[in-house]
Amino acid sequence: MAITCDVAVLGGGTGGYIAAIRAAQLGKEVVIIEQDKLGGTCLHRGCIPSKALLRSAELYSQMKDSASYGIETSGLSLVFPKVQERKLAIVDQLYKGVQYLMKKNKITVIQGKGRVIGPSIFSPKSGAVAVELNDGEMETVVPTNLIIATGSRPRSLPGLVPDGEHILSSDEALLLEDLPESMIIVGGGVIGVEWASLLQDFGVHVTVVEAAGQLLPAEDEEVARELQKHLLKRGIKVLTGVKVSPDTYAVMDGQVHISAQQGEQTIELQADKLLISVGRQANVENIGLENTDIALSNGFIRVNEHMQTTEPHIYAIGDCIGGLQLAHAASHEGLVAVHHMAEEELHYDENQVPRCVYSRPEVASVGLSEKEAKAKGHEVKIGKAPFSVIGKALVHGDKEGFVKIVTDANSQDILGVQMIGNHVTELINQTAMAAILDATPWELGQVAFAHPSLSEIIGEAALVVDGQNINF
Repeated sequence: MAITCDVAVLGGGTGGYIAAIRAAQLGKEVVIIEQDKLGGTCLHRGCIPSKALLRSAELYSQMKDSASYGIETSGLSLVFPKVQERKLAIVDQLYKGVQYLMKKNKITVIQGKGRVIGPSIFSPKSGAVAVELNDGEMETVVPTNLIIATGSRPRSLPGLVPDGEHILSSDEALLLEDLPESMIIVGGGVIGVEWASLLQDFGVHVTVVEAAGQLLPAEDEEVARELQKHLLKRGIKVLTGVKVSPDTYAVMDGQVHISAQQGEQTIELQADKLLISVGRQANVENIGLENTDIALSNGFIRVNEHMQTTEPHIYAIGDCIGGLQLAHAASHEGLVAVHHMAEEELHYDENQVPRCVYSRPEVASVGLSEKEAKAKGHEVKIGKAPFSVIGKALVHGDKEGFVKIVTDANSQDILGVQMIGNHVTELINQTAMAAILDATPWELGQVAFAHPSLSEIIGEAALVVDGQNINF
């Protein structure tokens, strides 16, 4: 007998389970269908485990530099298996928390592989889900509305498919039992930069190969230059404007060898392992989309501003629709979808969603870069302040980096904010709130930021826009 409900969510990742919770809070009967573990990529193979490793790497680096703070240490050593144990403990605690939230909100969780089916004896329209349970049995879920939240997986390159031994994706890298002596990272985007940062802090010799002309191709050019300067200073080899040649890949004497091209120049690379970090692709295969009229665009499910697909009773959120492919974006997209089902409107603008890179130094941004703003026809004014004039930054020993505010010279609207420096992934949320509230640089400059605090730099950068800066 089929299970009927108000809302079914296909995929129990961050976006999916948060959408399910809000739907339950709105009085809906909700079913989540998840083939693996609740929490999805973010909790088990992405955000949380990688940040646990990054924190251990950061602390290890700080302890090695403790003498500069007047603290003498001896016998410092890295025990990587314990680093991994800590990571797993954090993931497990949060996983148990998600399971509790499902029970608290009376959400039915079905473990199995779901496929959307077309019109059938269960429903006159597509959107029901046939579920192959983990025990091999079949179940059918018939919802009034369906949310597809199937997420994404690491993208590979032809000829460079992860094997878990010599070629890794971020999934396999998280499972390393021992650290290699050296690593080539193909791709200098967010994930590649984070892995380069943590591996170098752990003592691994790292080479980053990026095909674009800069690291973090989607971010501000000035920020990218500053980041590359710091990574080079730390001993990370960075090659930009360079493409690897997969047909030259070989394993010899236990090491990977591969050639790369920079214009006419050939660069020979070798290391213990190769990490492929060239983005993520949507999980849209084998979920039954062919049984619907749902449209795809460049491999992602096409949705409108309410997260509706081309079948209005079926919604899609998160990585499977493309866009920012961030956990917090997926969560908000889920809220937008659920509230629309309840005939309520919820604001969502990608330009107001923070983007973060948890490397050392960190990078964070919201809205448009200077180049993007000019390309859209804005006459821009820039306010830029360095961390070197902020007392709390000096206290922390992190004086490098800056905050840059991009504004429209005519309307005074804040178009975007870019930051680089330690702890900026915490500071960026303040400017995201300012964007939502349509604040101007003048208004940001009127805030009495606590002193000493890192957030003072936001006020200082805002004052620079109109030439009223105080501390430099």
